[in-house]
Amino acid sequence: MLFNSYSFFFCFLPVTLLIFFHLGRYKPLFASLWLFAASLFFYAWWNPAYVGLLLTSVLFNYAAGRILVRKPVLAILTLSIAANLSLLAYYKYANFFVSNISLLLDKHWSIAPIILPLGISFFTFTQIAFLVDAYRGEVREASFINYALFVTYFPHLIAGPVLHHKEMMPQFSQPATYRINWENIAIGLTLFTMGLFKKIVLADGIAPFVNPVFDTAAQGGTITLMEAWGGALSYTFQLYFDFSGYSDMAIGLSRMFGIKLPLNFNSPYKAVNIIDFWRRWHMTLSRFLRDYLYFPLGGNRKGRLRRYLNLLLTMLLGGLWHGAGWTFLLWGGVHGAYLIINHVWRTLLARFGYETATHSPQGRLAGMAITFLAVTFAWVVFRAATPQAALNILGTMTGFNGITLPGRALFPLQMIATMEKLGIRFAPSTLFYNMGNIWGWIAALWFLAWCAPNSQQILAAYQPALEQVSYNGWLRWRPNRFWLACTAICLLYSITEMERVSEFLYFQF
Repeated sequence: MLFNSYSFFFCFLPVTLLIFFHLGRYKPLFASLWLFAASLFFYAWWNPAYVGLLLTSVLFNYAAGRILVRKPVLAILTLSIAANLSLLAYYKYANFFVSNISLLLDKHWSIAPIILPLGISFFTFTQIAFLVDAYRGEVREASFINYALFVTYFPHLIAGPVLHHKEMMPQFSQPATYRINWENIAIGLTLFTMGLFKKIVLADGIAPFVNPVFDTAAQGGTITLMEAWGGALSYTFQLYFDFSGYSDMAIGLSRMFGIKLPLNFNSPYKAVNIIDFWRRWHMTLSRFLRDYLYFPLGGNRKGRLRRYLNLLLTMLLGGLWHGAGWTFLLWGGVHGAYLIINHVWRTLLARFGYETATHSPQGRLAGMAITFLAVTFAWVVFRAATPQAALNILGTMTGFNGITLPGRALFPLQMIATMEKLGIRFAPSTLFYNMGNIWGWIAALWFLAWCAPNSQQILAAYQPALEQVSYNGWLRWRPNRFWLACTAICLLYSITEMERVSEFLYFQF
């Protein structure tokens, strides 16, 4: 079931909320069981056959966790993690591995296509962290229903955030969670509306400019310079507002139930370097990779060379987590290389007596611009159907495939002659009827991403997520008529656009 659908907003959500708080007045346990059952129904709406898989995973990991709490044996932890990874490997990577091994060995091996269960990457990583913490003696909560809710809780189940038991399970034990709080409802509905608007109006609005470029590149077609940049930047902002919208909607929905989720998205395109970017983009995944992969590999404790190797390996696996394909692996490798370069640069600055190059406004702006361009180039690899398609687009963006521009009439004849001598050609766009439209969208979304406060900052006075965010600007939310009118207008407009239902991009990962 999609958050941006009529069935969710007009049926599932109000019914779930009403019954949850009604049962909570009498017996919180019944309310928890109801929310657990509703979360399973939410998951079953997509494919009922995989509810059994989700329940089996929950039961297995809860039992393994209880064993590890009583008897923290490394062999039990290893087998439990291996079981989770085997499940993930089968559903997510089996076809990829078999096809590549078959190609390498010149065989004709194949297996029937396997349908990827939605959210399997998220609930698998969530439970691996639980198992590791149980082994370390950091698990205190013993309630099965709280554990089951922690894993299956519908606001996060399909596309994150990656939850941590210490943050979530205690909240399900608090009596205040089961009593309706109108402030929570107002904050949650406002945040949900912001996310819905981002998804339906902004992300889906720029989406039509993405597929023509990447589909043409996948088919080996010709792309002009402006088309390549237009497609790359369109996807850069489509993914940004799609994921930002989902994150806002998840936190807002959860807040309606009196539960705070961790922050998962914090204006990553305002990052001044790649290290900063990964502190802002998919923050809970970054935290998981750091705490349960990078640190166990040795982190930065075993010398500089080992640190760089650990960074590269962590990002390669992080890329592979997003999908079974060489482009995802390459994308992870690109970001691993970015992080290594960033750390080397910091080391050089420190050696010459400069703590950072981004203290001044000019330095911050330069850092944001360089980081944004680096991230955009990497998104091309991430989105492309094949590595060759990515090279096709990147080669055009950098001028290696020649430079072809639209708008010959915009330049003086003398300048045109000079440009043609330099190898620059002129031709109208074959992919877009109106290039001005696409660049208008890009400029508007670029302004919002760089200059506007994010939704967490707007609602900072009411701490919508677990983390505290500060904001002293003028655009601060208050429970008054002005914000009620703004929220109502955005919500009503978004609802009218729900007819063109589209999945969130992170549903694919």
